[in-house]
Amino acid sequence: MILGNHYIDGRWQAAASGRERTVTNPCDGAAIARVAEGGREDAASAVTAARRCFDRGDWPRTPALERGRLLDRLAGLVERDREELARLETLDTGKTLTESRWDMDDIAGIFRYYAGLADKEGGEVLASPHPGTTSRVVREPVGVCGQISPWNYPLLQASWKMAPALAAGCTIVMKPSEITPLTTLKITALAEEAGFPPGVVNTVLGPGPEVGAELAQNPDVDLISFTGGIATGKGIMRAAADSVKRVALELGGKNPNIVFDDADFDLAVDYALNGVFFHAGQICSAGARLLVQDGVHDRFVATLRDRMKRIVLGSGLDEGTQMGPLISAAHRDKVEHYVALAREEGARLVLGGARPDNPHLQAGFFYRPTLFTACESTMRIVQEEVFGPVVTVERFQSEAEVIALANGTIYGLAAGFWTRDPDRMERMAGALRFGTVWINDFNVYFVQAPWGGFKQSGIGRELGRQGLEEYTEVKHIYHNYETRAVNWFGV
Repeated sequence: MILGNHYIDGRWQAAASGRERTVTNPCDGAAIARVAEGGREDAASAVTAARRCFDRGDWPRTPALERGRLLDRLAGLVERDREELARLETLDTGKTLTESRWDMDDIAGIFRYYAGLADKEGGEVLASPHPGTTSRVVREPVGVCGQISPWNYPLLQASWKMAPALAAGCTIVMKPSEITPLTTLKITALAEEAGFPPGVVNTVLGPGPEVGAELAQNPDVDLISFTGGIATGKGIMRAAADSVKRVALELGGKNPNIVFDDADFDLAVDYALNGVFFHAGQICSAGARLLVQDGVHDRFVATLRDRMKRIVLGSGLDEGTQMGPLISAAHRDKVEHYVALAREEGARLVLGGARPDNPHLQAGFFYRPTLFTACESTMRIVQEEVFGPVVTVERFQSEAEVIALANGTIYGLAAGFWTRDPDRMERMAGALRFGTVWINDFNVYFVQAPWGGFKQSGIGRELGRQGLEEYTEVKHIYHNYETRAVNWFGV
């Protein structure tokens, strides 16, 4: 069994309380690890180490080129240990090994991208309005950063935060989800191997109400970055307000996938499936809300149903598995609650809506791919994030109608639409109020492009140059070379 402890100030250590947690495989409920179960005291110790390292250590003043070299070395270690990392991610989350391998490739690319970007921000020289003076704007590291990552993409989401923060010269305290900590522990060990100085990278394990709350409230933390549920995100904002720390939030979405009559039908169906059922729908950008125009609605639903029937459930480690389990029994209960609620509200269950009857899947937290039609925009199944293998279908007639429907949500993370009409492409891309809009595609991202949401999907951006800027403060430096007396007062 794997064992894991906190990593604070360059040392691996048990929880101050001595508590431990068992980490289980959602595929069969088997114990796969025992790890430290930290609390506020452990988080505070990690913050103190990160604060000391930032204020008194050399890291913020380490040349950007050297910070980039360390990140590049870390990318190489991820590539070296790709298979081990992918297997840990699959054991921890239940996703297929193929998906985990894709994640590891992306993670290595993210570290390499920010390694290359670390020394490219040279600031800006302004034209000063005053003779004999210069004026320039520089970016400096924001300081100590608390980074709270979710359970659905544990290492990928951690890398989105870790890489730009380190490139900027910040020190970090990472808190993975308590139910999926294994790959974050591994990347911490790889950071140690790469040569990051003690206190630069710290990792604390434990529950959000203790460890996460300490990171959000501790006045020695300059920025808190959180990816997860909207209720927790709002709590972090409230907690961070007392010390007026910077907040970066990615809080999920209810993402419309719009199919017009003139779409490439087969591609739209294929991507509708891809948009929902990777990682059993446990994706913040999942296209779980399908809006299909009248002319193709019935055919689209029938084809989607037939394809969904053939989705293969099983262990993520097994060849041929297309969809793994949900993360936990409690999360499956949540999905089942939403399915029952949808039926009460009048949505028509076309497929799924139950646990599989395969005896080989009974020990895990599996749920069948589920399809609802006759959905209305006011239904909770349409408005709220289910985070499971459930897709709803709404029917629409006109472009104006579907724009209003799609934008009629508190979320604004991502949206996609399918059409062959170039003019419609421009109109729709401009009208949709979402941080990412896909045209004839769905659920694609890459490190060079910023990621984040409008409205209650969050604050700030990850990835791209904007992701690096989140971890910097802007400073204006004004230098007067010919200072003269003003002689205004008391002359």
